[in-house]
Amino acid sequence: MFKGFREFIFRGNVIDLAVAVILGAAFNAIVGSLVGDVITPLVAAVVGKPDFSAIILNVNGGHIKVGNFLNAVVNFLIIASVIYFGVIAPMNHLMNKAKSLKGTEPAPAPPATKVCGECLSEIPAAARRCAHCAQPVA
Repeated sequence: MFKGFREFIFRGNVIDLAVAVILGAAFNAIVGSLVGDVITPLVAAVVGKPDFSAIILNVNGGHIKVGNFLNAVVNFLIIASVIYFGVIAPMNHLMNKAKSLKGTEPAPAPPATKVCGECLSEIPAAARRCAHCAQPVA
């Protein structure tokens, strides 16, 4: 039972996934700091509020924290743009370049033999008569 679990854990894709989750959490902390400590104070300086989190709607005694949602949206947009422009776009460019290189391969050579229509034996492609049955071949 533990042998199967050990094999599962030590597969390459499980370890890669664990590393990706750890790096994603670290990247999320960096982007959260960028949004919370740099971008929102700059926008708040223009708007006049100290932070997006100060934007709260009061509806029938309930507090709707629109500012926290805006912080999360800015955070998501930054992460999505970094992933797109840092990973997806370069990968698509490389894949398109690889596809274009595949298209430059030389065309396959024509077959060296053809089949006689009468006796179905293989004869050279340049032959005008079958060597086995002496019939003319087109």
